[in-house]
Amino acid sequence: MLKLGVLGVGAIATVDYGVLPNLHHIKDKVELVALADPVQERVADAAKRFGAAQTYDSLEAMLDGADIDAVLNLTPIPAHGSTSLRILEAGKHLATEKPLATTMADADAIIEAARAGGLQVVCSPPNMLYPTRIEAARLIREGRIGKVAFAKIRASHGGPASMMNWPTDPTWFYQEGSGPLFDVGVYGITEALGLLGPAKRVSAFSGITEPTRVVRSGPYAGKEITVTTDDNTLIMLDFGGGTFAVVDGTFNVNAAKGPRLEVFGRAGTLNLPNNINQNGGRTIDLFLLDAVGGLSGWIDVDLAHLEPAQQRVDKLRRALLVDHLADLVAGTAEPVMGAEVARHALEIMLMAHESARTGRAIELESSF
Repeated sequence: MLKLGVLGVGAIATVDYGVLPNLHHIKDKVELVALADPVQERVADAAKRFGAAQTYDSLEAMLDGADIDAVLNLTPIPAHGSTSLRILEAGKHLATEKPLATTMADADAIIEAARAGGLQVVCSPPNMLYPTRIEAARLIREGRIGKVAFAKIRASHGGPASMMNWPTDPTWFYQEGSGPLFDVGVYGITEALGLLGPAKRVSAFSGITEPTRVVRSGPYAGKEITVTTDDNTLIMLDFGGGTFAVVDGTFNVNAAKGPRLEVFGRAGTLNLPNNINQNGGRTIDLFLLDAVGGLSGWIDVDLAHLEPAQQRVDKLRRALLVDHLADLVAGTAEPVMGAEVARHALEIMLMAHESARTGRAIELESSF
């Protein structure tokens, strides 16, 4: 049984699709022991709702006072690096929201601390644990669509300020140290890496679409936000051998109808839908040049065997992050969302901004 402490009980911890409402599905693996958050009313309410015996007002207090094996880090993006490092240095396994950190120095320190302590690290997003993503990777790996030429992945949405009834102040999403590339672009990058392997080079355009955003609805409706970090980034990744991918990381996609992910190979095309949860996560569209009898066409991919795993994903939602960590600690799973992949994704994001600033393609140093 993994004894868990949770750092941060904001939206991602407490909304219906978040972690805490869905931990009960893995109560045979994980015991929620403690919550830590500087807002006392918020942490007390979360403890009452989700059955945590202990509450603390800081990470340090929880590390000192709670009998826990692991910490789930749900702090805002700029705090990930420093807090995750403290968790590992205290000898606790780590599950953290994306990105792993915001600097390569912090990412390297996290990996070294985990290695030195023999600790497991799991970093969101969990996309490559979704059954259709696993199946798509298998189809590509087995050559069903032939040599991959390029992929297009749309990871963006309209941004928290544009969403209906965003529950908290979204200002920090638009400030230095955060932004859509770290918040949503990381999903598309992670999917590209999961399907195509490590990238070798990155090139990008990036900028601020509008200097001011206005919160559309919710408790902060009407608030004006000064945008101080890029809110519109388009990335091209070079995987070597003539294989490329295009990934977006913006707060400018208010709606879209096309596939979320398209992979174009010399022998066919593979599409995955926009919605990666619920019914939209149950289909793969596959076009083959020689689908049957020398004829080309779209074919039905039988995914019935994936249904039990998909139902599990539907239940766990964001708690899938903790589920994977528990399995790694127990030795019953192979790492999918490890720190090495997260560090590679981070370098891509950082070098995307550097590429946009300098106008040149940049060779990547990390891998996995």
